[in-house]
Amino acid sequence: MNLLKKIFDREFIEKNLVALNQRGKEQIYQLIHPDMPDPVFIIGCSRAGTTVTFETIRSSSDLNSFPYEIPQFWHSLAGPWNNDWSSEAASGKDALPEHRNKALAYFYARLGQGLMLDKSCINVMRISYLHALFPNAYFIYLQRDGRDNISSLMEGWKQRGRFDLHQYLGKLPNKVAINQGEFNDWCFFLPPGWRDYNHASLEDVCAHQWITANQMALEAKSLIPAEKWIPMRYEDIFENPVEMFQNVFQQLQLPFSDELKSRCATLNKRPTSIVNGPPKKEKWKTQNPAAIEKILPTIEPMMKILGYQ
Repeated sequence: MNLLKKIFDREFIEKNLVALNQRGKEQIYQLIHPDMPDPVFIIGCSRAGTTVTFETIRSSSDLNSFPYEIPQFWHSLAGPWNNDWSSEAASGKDALPEHRNKALAYFYARLGQGLMLDKSCINVMRISYLHALFPNAYFIYLQRDGRDNISSLMEGWKQRGRFDLHQYLGKLPNKVAINQGEFNDWCFFLPPGWRDYNHASLEDVCAHQWITANQMALEAKSLIPAEKWIPMRYEDIFENPVEMFQNVFQQLQLPFSDELKSRCATLNKRPTSIVNGPPKKEKWKTQNPAAIEKILPTIEPMMKILGYQ
């Protein structure tokens, strides 16, 4: 009886019709291979300003994008399910020709023909993989002062269930007891070496995430043509948001409209869909000062590389 009820449920029918239509469009792409430019990827450690950057750039009518991240799709091509749970990272060695076709077919079927903008936090660990698939792709790289970035990661971890990885990956194969058992799952992304931190303090875990994300991005930077690598600093949102985004659009060779200019001028007052309240510098001093003080020696080398005192 319940099965019959589900089969004739309107929402169930509509979902299946949408999925069937998408599969049909994917097949059309594979048959005719319509022109699809290589995507634009926004990369950076979680809570480094990638969301405010994504929401600003996607407001342009010249780009297609999903209003959410798509880690499950990227995992279906390469990731922890087929690398023995090493991490959510992927390298150029993992890039197969069919992955490019599957990705472009996926985008075409759901968003149509055009320039794709993607912001999935795991992709900061997959730049060489993405570059191998899309040699003409742009990479917009966000960096943020480690003290604020790590503090913000900690605040995200404390939002129980919101950023937990089991909802994207399923149950992890190893026991997690971070911060003396306070957390039994990882949040945001699973970096290389994650097993070594399954019983660490929360600040040490978040410091490892921040260091690893930026280290992997900077290592991959040498692979990317200079004109395809667009660096941004979170702190410039407070100092020069209009000029910062105007430069991004110029490098993407896309128009920077008056509407975009007006939006950028108020970025430091605008909350994002992820973080409550507008962006603010030096939040760590009021949110997690003692914890951040503990990990300063750990993050100091990367802070210097990124140009922070």
